[in-house]
Amino acid sequence: MLHNYNKQKMTRITSLFIALAAVILLAACGSSDYKKTKSGLLYRITSTGNNPQVKLGEFIKFDYVQKVNDSVLGSSYGKLPAYTRIDSVGDVYDVSEAFRFLHKGDSLETVLIADSIINKNPGQQMAPFIKKGAKLYVFIKVKEVFANEADLQADRQKELEKESVRRQEESKVENARQLTDLEVFLSNKNIKAQKTGQGTFVVVKDPGTGPAVDSGKYIAVRYRGTVMETGKEFETNMGAGKEAYRFVIGTHAVIQGWDEGLKLFKKGGKGTLYIPGFLAYGPQPGPGGKPNEGLVFDVEIEDVMDAPPAGPQLPAPPQGK
Repeated sequence: MLHNYNKQKMTRITSLFIALAAVILLAACGSSDYKKTKSGLLYRITSTGNNPQVKLGEFIKFDYVQKVNDSVLGSSYGKLPAYTRIDSVGDVYDVSEAFRFLHKGDSLETVLIADSIINKNPGQQMAPFIKKGAKLYVFIKVKEVFANEADLQADRQKELEKESVRRQEESKVENARQLTDLEVFLSNKNIKAQKTGQGTFVVVKDPGTGPAVDSGKYIAVRYRGTVMETGKEFETNMGAGKEAYRFVIGTHAVIQGWDEGLKLFKKGGKGTLYIPGFLAYGPQPGPGGKPNEGLVFDVEIEDVMDAPPAGPQLPAPPQGK
């Protein structure tokens, strides 16, 4: 829908409160009737000042909210704003048709009908949740206008730096929440576990008596992995006829929770690792199909060596990020 200048898809999910607040504000401002472009795009613009209209070749910086019917899909409010070039795009039935009418400070509301998008763009695939007859709304607030790309890039760099700080703070809050949830999980099940590293909890059933697991050591591990929330097993190499998983610890060959938790064992050790999502697969979908999944691993340290043995090794399963 939106032709973002940096070609990033504008589908990030935002805080529902912020997004809805932005939608209500913009909708309230647009009291006039919709206008229509030649392609049939419905739009209305609310101006807040006497700034000049943008020119072809200039760039705008804007915040946006995207909706399908009453469902908020994504928003840039409180996050990284979007940028786009003002071009003569023709009758394309797209939000970009209305960009050339804007001024700095304007609010733009557009409405697209799913059926019309399909009819005007044969072969285009719509997201499964966008049904026939659905209305797609895009609300835009123009924050700045740039005469050239150099000014845009300078501004975008500042915004990227602010976004990096925001994401770091957001990550800290999310990680703390996951740790709290894990601690509650362990408490409810009366599991006495030792916290190690950044938050991997370990139950040592048998510490082992051989060489200690440490960074740089080549180890062989047998394991059984389950999703913490459901208890469903997703992978194991326990049992006869299966190969132990071999890797060098501390080299990011495995998820961080393994690199942390396995260091409590020696050769022959056995125990269980309880790993919060941010030390497993993070925001990527985990083995259970959800982001930030907590995982549980029953582990047995089969061997600990200073270096891999000579000769070809069997390929290891993809555990690392």
